[in-house]
Amino acid sequence: MLSPALLPAIQAELTDQGLDGWLLFDFRGLNPVAGGLIGVKGLASRRMFAWIPRSGTPVAIMHAIEPGPWRHWPKEWSREVYSSWRTLESTLATLIRGKRVAMEYSAGDAVPYLDRVPAGVIEMVRAAGAEVVTSGELVSRFYAVWSAEDIAAHVRAAEIIATIAREAFTTIGEKSRSADPRTEFEMMQWILQRFARAGLITDHGPNVSAGPNAANPHYEPTASKARTIGDGEIVLIDLWATEQQGRPYADQTWMASVGAPSSKVAKVWEAVREARDAAIDVVAASALRNDPIAGSAADDAARQVISDHGFGSYFTHRTGHSIDARDLHGSGPHLDNLETRETRLLIPGVGFSIEPGVYIPGEFGMRSEVNVYLEPGRAVVTPKVYQRELFVI
Repeated sequence: MLSPALLPAIQAELTDQGLDGWLLFDFRGLNPVAGGLIGVKGLASRRMFAWIPRSGTPVAIMHAIEPGPWRHWPKEWSREVYSSWRTLESTLATLIRGKRVAMEYSAGDAVPYLDRVPAGVIEMVRAAGAEVVTSGELVSRFYAVWSAEDIAAHVRAAEIIATIAREAFTTIGEKSRSADPRTEFEMMQWILQRFARAGLITDHGPNVSAGPNAANPHYEPTASKARTIGDGEIVLIDLWATEQQGRPYADQTWMASVGAPSSKVAKVWEAVREARDAAIDVVAASALRNDPIAGSAADDAARQVISDHGFGSYFTHRTGHSIDARDLHGSGPHLDNLETRETRLLIPGVGFSIEPGVYIPGEFGMRSEVNVYLEPGRAVVTPKVYQRELFVI
């Protein structure tokens, strides 16, 4: 949330980027970045803006009937109140005319997670005489970064869910050789029970998929539609959880074969593992040099490995997604040069998943997922011990 303590760092970054200010806009939750930074609480049914200039005092622009959502706006900062659209537009023009203004905008919708401001609002701001540029790097530095408390909570959750995943495979293996093998849905419920015992929460899922179902990256079993996990199956477990809302999720994918895997399965596992490790390596080398790379570069590294193994056409999603303290699929930089054009830098403080996959329709899917958070000079992978070999259960 914006505070007087954070303001000098934001204004220094605005200066470094050659910007006159950062204009935050929200309307009924359209822009969670603005809402989160402003600290909106309660009924907010009218347009709201916050102007953070390169120097001087920030200004809130609020509707006359809704001062309540602004109760966390520092008292020493300015407030402008409007009722009519004429007053709103004239107030904006007074503040931003002739200025270079950052907003949650991505030219050509290159990065949808950043493109939060409606086109009509961009037109209004331009009509007021401002030049609009993306706030992408500002969002990374002041919205998506993790605190020390965030890191500690994430690491604890990561170790717990890694243990749960390994125990789930043990259970699947034992039951597959009995008269009572488990279904995907039963194991999904088993994992949720373990989350509850450990004090973890999740928004949905997890994904337990076997055989051809694992070839669907967003598969989720139901009580009425679930595959029984028997001998010879490839099993994918994707599970994510957090200690509490407002702390970063841990998000992992683990793979196993019920019985000895085929040579094709072994080859796909090797490709996926090497691709994961290639992305980790390029991110870690960048962090060590203190020379941030774009998220697209990590995606390129992983994708090249899978293509070299001959499975490029089966890797149909980005290599990784941002994880911030508010969202599992966060607003920071993603590892993506396939679905979107991610040019934002992987800077110290941000966290993300690394999860390349190969999905062969009608046969099986394979993915390996870890998380990474960046500190000055190093990239930290969670969980501490991640999957090196395909589990044979």
